[in-house]
Amino acid sequence: MKQYLNALEHILQKGKDRDDRTGTGTKGVFGYQMRFNLKEGFPAVTTKKLAWRSVVSELLWFLEGSTDERRLAEIHYGKERRDLVDKNTIWTANADKQGKDLGYTNTETTKELGPVYGSQWRSWSGDNKTVDQIKKAIQALEKDPYSRRHVISAWNAVEIDKMALPPCHTMFQFHIQDKKLSCQLYQRSADMFLGVPFNIASYSLLTCIFAKILNLNPGEFVWTGGDCHIYKNHLLQVKEQIARIPALRPKLLIPQFKTIEEVVLAKPKDFQLIDYSPMDSIKAPMAV
Repeated sequence: MKQYLNALEHILQKGKDRDDRTGTGTKGVFGYQMRFNLKEGFPAVTTKKLAWRSVVSELLWFLEGSTDERRLAEIHYGKERRDLVDKNTIWTANADKQGKDLGYTNTETTKELGPVYGSQWRSWSGDNKTVDQIKKAIQALEKDPYSRRHVISAWNAVEIDKMALPPCHTMFQFHIQDKKLSCQLYQRSADMFLGVPFNIASYSLLTCIFAKILNLNPGEFVWTGGDCHIYKNHLLQVKEQIARIPALRPKLLIPQFKTIEEVVLAKPKDFQLIDYSPMDSIKAPMAV
């Protein structure tokens, strides 16, 4: 993950100060790319602890097609929502602020977010019909592996205003070459300290899951960012992190899935990082 530390250092040195939606302020650059060879190990950040269970839980939540934050809590904690009233997830703040402001149901057991990622991935709405982009992509990859149209988008312009949080990771594309599956993500807005390590892990995991279903080997994960920024209240934490020396990448162990339906039925514990030895966490507030 030296590439990631280089990205942080680049922004500290070359980034420009900007105001932002949250009122926190950022230092950032426009346009940056990182490439990770998944054969060389899983790209989990080691210079601080990655919230791996949260990564897996959120991805399963997306793949399930849910838009209820309390369903994410059930997946993450492995309990029914009535027993999770005092438990938060990475989406709780968005549900309690933006989701509530939009008029969505917000109670102890239901916290709707509107048509966010899961809805767009599994039931994209347009032209009076819905499209399951995940299932359609898998079928297309099997039928026409060399197509340049293996694209999944979460940026549904018709429904953006209905979302508690417009998608930051907006679209991704799969590519097959030499029996290897690669994926490139375009992320329009990138919180480099808190969000990006999480996003890299999430889409690398998704690539490995698709590779299992398609009986292919994982290739590369390519991360491409638009507005790549460090929040002003994260600057000290970033400087602490880039002073650390990254450890070797862990390895990923996941079941041999045959269908996306099997994946949706899996539990976070089914996805393991082997030989993952991260350094201590570095705490920082999330800008909402």
